[in-house]
Amino acid sequence: MRAARIVLVVVGVLVIAFGAYVLVTTVRPNRIWGLATWLLGAVVLHDAILSPFVVGVGLLLRRTGRTLRAWALVVVQAVVVLGSVLALVVLPEIAAKAHGQKNPTVLPFDYGARLLLVEGVLLLVVVVVLVVAARRPARVRASTG
Repeated sequence: MRAARIVLVVVGVLVIAFGAYVLVTTVRPNRIWGLATWLLGAVVLHDAILSPFVVGVGLLLRRTGRTLRAWALVVVQAVVVLGSVLALVVLPEIAAKAHGQKNPTVLPFDYGARLLLVEGVLLLVVVVVLVVAARRPARVRASTG
């Protein structure tokens, strides 16, 4: 186990070093601060909004876990994480489209409508899973003895 951790740390450091090298050699110096601001914003969004939301939903689901089956909890938690990450990925495209772009082929779609559609489908999946899980009786384990 210790060797695996050492290998993972070394690989992580090498990947970070390679990323720093590519950053310094390919990005103009006046753009590095904008990139750093964006990365800091992503960390703040993740730590201040996404993570507490997912943890809160997980805690609420665990409280209802006595009445819901484990597979339903897993599906709902996965949908919450997927929907949250999807929103964080797509929101910059929505903002960029709203600000306008010089080349209309860069952001050709209506990302807001597509995000709402996908989030609606994810919500529908959650509702179906919760209805199915509530209707299916829990299996009674046969006692061996």
